[in-house]
Amino acid sequence: MDHPAREVERELLRRWPESRLEPSLDRIRAVTDALGRPQHAVPVVHVTGTNGKTTTARAVDDLLRCAGLRVGRYTSPHLESMRERIVVDGAPLDEDPFAAAHDRLRPVLARVEDRSGPLSFFEVLTAMAFQAFAGAGLDAVVLEVGMGGTWDATNVADGVVPVVTPISLDHTEYLGPDVAAIAREKAGIVKAGCTAVLADQPPAARAVLLDRAREVGATVLDARRAVRVLERAPRDDGQVLTLRGEEREHRDLLVPLLGMHQAGNVATAVTAAEAFLARTGRDLGTATVRHALAGLRSPGRLETVRGTPRVWVDASHNPAGMAATVAAVRELPSVGRLVVVLAALEGKDVDGMLQALRGTADEVLATESTSPRRLPATDLAARAAAVLGADRVTLEPSLPDALRAALHRATRDGAGTTAVLVTGSVVTAGEARALLHAGARP
Repeated sequence: MDHPAREVERELLRRWPESRLEPSLDRIRAVTDALGRPQHAVPVVHVTGTNGKTTTARAVDDLLRCAGLRVGRYTSPHLESMRERIVVDGAPLDEDPFAAAHDRLRPVLARVEDRSGPLSFFEVLTAMAFQAFAGAGLDAVVLEVGMGGTWDATNVADGVVPVVTPISLDHTEYLGPDVAAIAREKAGIVKAGCTAVLADQPPAARAVLLDRAREVGATVLDARRAVRVLERAPRDDGQVLTLRGEEREHRDLLVPLLGMHQAGNVATAVTAAEAFLARTGRDLGTATVRHALAGLRSPGRLETVRGTPRVWVDASHNPAGMAATVAAVRELPSVGRLVVVLAALEGKDVDGMLQALRGTADEVLATESTSPRRLPATDLAARAAAVLGADRVTLEPSLPDALRAALHRATRDGAGTTAVLVTGSVVTAGEARALLHAGARP
């Protein structure tokens, strides 16, 4: 018999999906008001942006916990289990408290939905997270926005330190057609009296964010200046950084994540953690930073899941994210040839992602995930052939078959310099990760 948590997951999936944004906070606010406003029980670091949100949120969580705080973290989407989204003291909610959090919500949901109509999957899960955090005796909560900012369900909370990671084009059907419009939507998490941390931004986005900060009276910290990456040495297992903050240098920081973009995410996270701790008169020492970053993990973000042959799973799903991933792979001299297993979702800028892969992917296996929003493998293969050339593209409609084919290609390379990158969406990364951990073989 299934655990009640499994039925909760099935029940949540029957709600309207998180991939749809509706510009209203009325329903989630009605729920949190009925619960006694649990989103205000613990000070919040609120993270938005286009790329790097989850890694930055995880890094802030780790830094604050290593500084001695008890921390909750809410991120999305998940790779394999919904419970990954709601984390307390570094661990996802167990099945019993996950099911109990939903059960406690049921009477409130019934009353609100009777008046206002059904809540979305994301709204309900967000309310569950707020409730779990409020009852856990925490010192801080790190909230990642689901989509956008102003109208995201997490925005019923008021972050004392809102963080904006790099903004680029994604979800344009909901957030707007250009970077400035998207920035206006994301700027909604910047509120009066907060200390806003801005990662490196396109000029149009930066102007919008600074205007918002002036409008509400927020302090702004530019992460590029507050915590600079002075030195960076890429390695096959990550990178070694030297960061300079306003008070001190943090030297010889081993970060087990690949790519310059992750160095930027780490610098942003250190800036945010310092800003949060400063509000209570605390400090972030080098030993704390070194310990936190050495243990930092970001599953599904150019994550190594096999060593021989080298296999990464990666959640990149827009051109900017794919370009960052490609740049990270190019830094590694141990990679002589790259086989890409690609599965994308409908509505994404697939041609832009393929352009990013153009100079690095020696072969692309076009496949598809099980998502209802998946782009058919035949369509993806045709688009890949148009961008990359038919000689570099193979159609493999089944993701398990595509993984086996890619592993076979990498294994037959006697020099051992062929690597496999599985990418295209969070769903792709999650499904591939589960298959590879289950022992898929060439």
